[in-house]
Amino acid sequence: MAGGRCGPVLLALLAAWVSVEEARPEQASLPAEQSMVLPMTASNWTLVLEGEWMLKFYAPWCPSCQQTDAEWEIFAKNGELLHVSVGKVDVIQEPGLSGRFFVTTLPAFFHAKDGVFRRYRGPGIYKDLQNYILEKKWQSVEPLTGWKSPASLTMSGMAGLFTISGKIWHLHNYFTVTLGIPAWCSYVFFVIATLILGLLMGLVLVVISECFYAPAPQRLSEHPEQNRKSEEAHRADQLQDAEEERDDSNEEENKDSLVDDEEEKEDLGDEDEAEEDEEEDNLAAGVDEERSDAQDQGPLREAQEEVEPDETEEDAPEQPRSPDTEVAEDTLRQRKSQHADKGPSA
Repeated sequence: MAGGRCGPVLLALLAAWVSVEEARPEQASLPAEQSMVLPMTASNWTLVLEGEWMLKFYAPWCPSCQQTDAEWEIFAKNGELLHVSVGKVDVIQEPGLSGRFFVTTLPAFFHAKDGVFRRYRGPGIYKDLQNYILEKKWQSVEPLTGWKSPASLTMSGMAGLFTISGKIWHLHNYFTVTLGIPAWCSYVFFVIATLILGLLMGLVLVVISECFYAPAPQRLSEHPEQNRKSEEAHRADQLQDAEEERDDSNEEENKDSLVDDEEEKEDLGDEDEAEEDEEEDNLAAGVDEERSDAQDQGPLREAQEEVEPDETEEDAPEQPRSPDTEVAEDTLRQRKSQHADKGPSA
């Protein structure tokens, strides 16, 4: 009787254990809850240029970023009601995007509305994020414009620099951590690589400058006669210009010499006129003196005529002229004739 009673109990326990084992795989196969936060990468970040977005920049090792993960997930679930898309960027995996947005602190939040970006500096709490969108507090925040905008050419270059730096950092970790190479060996490798890359870039720039700015020797050898003719014509033009300059300088010198000669002639004429005036004054003074002498000798002559009345006027000798007066009259006549000749010629 005891064995018959234990049999049904064992069967019931076995059935319960089988049912539990069958239920475990079903629970393990249930899909995990899907996250509504969209991971942003360098390939899909242009989606934020359309519509309204909220972005979060984080790092897996950042404690502050981990504290806001739950709030960010709740905000993303209600994104459809708020008509806003929610994304996140891992700065370790996407250093280019961190350089494009110029992220310097973590976590960093950005708001985007039709390609206009603004920095959100509030706490990453769901209620504050919800009020920021519903009350449109982002309108009071100054947007990132000009070269600061993530879509500008300057920030694109910054993204490239951050991407290169991230790849170098990953390569350094690969050398030191994975391969176990000493750190100083890795630094030496990067220094040598930088020197070689600089030399190659300099060589490329030299080749480009020679191709675009230096004259091609083949073109010169194809038309040697034309080059000679052009050189000869250029030389002839230079010689002609030099001769014209010489002629112009000679004409100017001749004009200057003629002007100087005329000025000298005028000066000489003025001096001659002054000398003539002085001589005329001297002659006039001599004539006045002779006249005064003659007047003084008048009474003496009358007395002599009274003493010798018998002598006739015909027999009286003429008064001789002094040689000084004759010379003065001759010079005066010559000066007058020279002055008369110069007058019409001038």
